[in-house]
Amino acid sequence: MSSAHSILVVDDELDIVLIFKRALSRQGYTVFGFTDPLLALEHFKVNSADYGLVITDVRMPRMSGFELAANIQVIKPDTKVVFMSAFEVSDFEFSIPGVKINDFLRKPVDVKTLVRRVKVAMGN
Repeated sequence: MSSAHSILVVDDELDIVLIFKRALSRQGYTVFGFTDPLLALEHFKVNSADYGLVITDVRMPRMSGFELAANIQVIKPDTKVVFMSAFEVSDFEFSIPGVKINDFLRKPVDVKTLVRRVKVAMGN
């Protein structure tokens, strides 16, 4: 797959990052995973041209997934974003100006669902 098909996975739970990375890599995607949203944002700033999709947890220490998405979409507005959470997320939380939401996954996410939804978000 081309570099524009790279996926950034951000979750403060390392197990989730590793499972998502393994599952999506098996589908041919290049996947980079981070447990720290600030490090993920720094990586994205340098490598934004490589990414077609960001999958991020909603609630993380230091920076929420919504804040991460807002920053990412300022850098590269056409970046698709899939949010995920084990918690209820209010409509208010989803109404962040300038943040385009492509999908929402409820945790726990099974691998088949993850792969199917990523393929839809990526347009393949």
